[in-house]
Amino acid sequence: MFDNIFKGKTVLLTGHTGFKGSWLCIWLNMLGANIVGYALEPYTEKDNFVVAGLERKVRHVIGDVRDFVSLENVFKDYQPEFVFHLAAQPIVRESYKRPKQTYDVNVGGTVNVLECCRLSDSVKVIVNVTSDKCYENKEWIWGYRENDPMGGYDPYSSSKGCSEIVTAAYRRSFFNPDSFNEHKKSLASVRAGNVIGGGDWQKDRLIPDCIRALENNKPIEIRNPSAVRPWQHVLESLHGYLLLASKMYENPQEFCGAWNFGPDYDSIMSVGEVVDKVVTQWNNGRWIDLSNENAPHESKFLSLDTSKAKVCLNWFRVWDLDKTIEKTIEWYRQYKEKNPYSICVNQIEEFIMKESMLR
Repeated sequence: MFDNIFKGKTVLLTGHTGFKGSWLCIWLNMLGANIVGYALEPYTEKDNFVVAGLERKVRHVIGDVRDFVSLENVFKDYQPEFVFHLAAQPIVRESYKRPKQTYDVNVGGTVNVLECCRLSDSVKVIVNVTSDKCYENKEWIWGYRENDPMGGYDPYSSSKGCSEIVTAAYRRSFFNPDSFNEHKKSLASVRAGNVIGGGDWQKDRLIPDCIRALENNKPIEIRNPSAVRPWQHVLESLHGYLLLASKMYENPQEFCGAWNFGPDYDSIMSVGEVVDKVVTQWNNGRWIDLSNENAPHESKFLSLDTSKAKVCLNWFRVWDLDKTIEKTIEWYRQYKEKNPYSICVNQIEEFIMKESMLR
């Protein structure tokens, strides 16, 4: 898969201890990459990174993307060719509590990573992972396209919009495709929908909140059941990131830029409907509505237009929402009895097989 482009290559992941980063580590390990991770300690001892034993499978460096000197030393020591920037403060509600930290990490951290890439002779491909929330959300029914304005109501969303603006400035100023022969670098940003899957225990996220309640036989407390989001399995977005990075390596001038990787419209669904599907898969449980009109603002509707990725990359949705929830619950059902790394590998292999059948 991906024309063996990652085999034997040094790939640096910031945020590798996080939910999405841990799955990307596993997939890259399967592809034969030499993985260097730079991140904070895992959020909990049950995180996918921990239970899958990834500390033993990657070059694991604990560090903060706000620490430029430490980050620059990692670039100098390991000389990566690919950089996936996933490190972030990822929670909307947390951004209301700690706005400065959110901007420092999500905007300042992006500047630090891109500056290290600019100063590195080894780096060829850079993928900055932002969010579907980077857009100026007008709550309309149409999916946002890559050239729609950046914005964001809350500090988290606007910090991701800022990260996109920083990325665009670096691409124009230092990694311009028109002057590729001078810098030899290709820079892209990627925006995915609400990703779910096994091994996520972050607070104030729907699936972890559901699993914590279900494991303890408590009702699931839902604060915004009518909010509509684009739901997708974590492997859908990672497939897009890896496919894009492989294309950037082969055709750096053609594939740099901004890309959406969101689900099809049948996977754009309300929080309450998703929780109903989770409860059905779990074969037990119930949820209660804790909506509060005085709660911090969160968007009611958001979707992405993925026409660019479908046409230019031949990327497409592999698992529908029912399959996505099935595979997510499968991980949480099995992680205490089975090897979590093997669970992830099996799901990736199943995903790849399905993708090849659909192609």
